[in-house]
Amino acid sequence: MRLFLLLFFVGLYTVCPGQKLASEIDKLHRQKFTWLINKNYDSLNRLLHEQVQYVHSNGWVQSKAEVIDDLKSEKLNYTRIEVVESTVNIYKGTAIVSGKGHFRGLMPDKSEFKLSLFYTEVYVKAGKEWKLINRLATKVTL
Repeated sequence: MRLFLLLFFVGLYTVCPGQKLASEIDKLHRQKFTWLINKNYDSLNRLLHEQVQYVHSNGWVQSKAEVIDDLKSEKLNYTRIEVVESTVNIYKGTAIVSGKGHFRGLMPDKSEFKLSLFYTEVYVKAGKEWKLINRLATKVTL
């Protein structure tokens, strides 16, 4: 019985840190959407890796500078993002987020867009911070 309890608590200890980190990454990935809507350029600048590839559902690929510049010019203008579900998997210094959500915004001509997307985001540990290095979205029906 003691051996069972010991193994249980050792197993609990080794699982919980990973769950805590996954929860932190999920929170960060959701916060990113708030920053996109509110145009928090400084926060996005810290989060996006210098070599990020931000791939939209139409195949449009953007660099870090392009994402931020297009938010400033309102070429990218998100008004509402609702995460329907997300999962986080941690692999050493890499976190992979898979999620589904509803995305709304305005096009440069001020017409509205509404998209349901499946997306994958890859975060890497750079020093003490997590950085978004890749994001790929695909249109889906939710």
